[in-house]
Amino acid sequence: MQNKINKFIHWAPRILSILFVLFLSIFSWDVISPELKWWELAVGLFMHNIPVFILAGIIAISWKREIVGGIAFILAGLLYITLLIMNRFEQDITSWSLIISGPVFLIGILFLVNWFKKKKII
Repeated sequence: MQNKINKFIHWAPRILSILFVLFLSIFSWDVISPELKWWELAVGLFMHNIPVFILAGIIAISWKREIVGGIAFILAGLLYITLLIMNRFEQDITSWSLIISGPVFLIGILFLVNWFKKKKII
């Protein structure tokens, strides 16, 4: 039973982070328009996918160094909420900001739990 839990804690943040990055990349599709030239489309897709590229790099580093993923994903969630508050202060900001930042916090926590388990701290 303990081995199954350890495997779950090992694979869950990796799989969830890949799924989350794929989910984020869907938001870049709003740049697609028939009026755009191919280079305008390429630039627009690149600009919209900068967070995806950054998170993909973090996933690559975090694959072996879970502490990096834990800290980076938690900081990414805090950065997202901070940017929302600075740019669009609305009363119901918490309800829809948790759709993006909630999974990011969960992934970060799972990476940290995995790191603690490896270090035998927990």
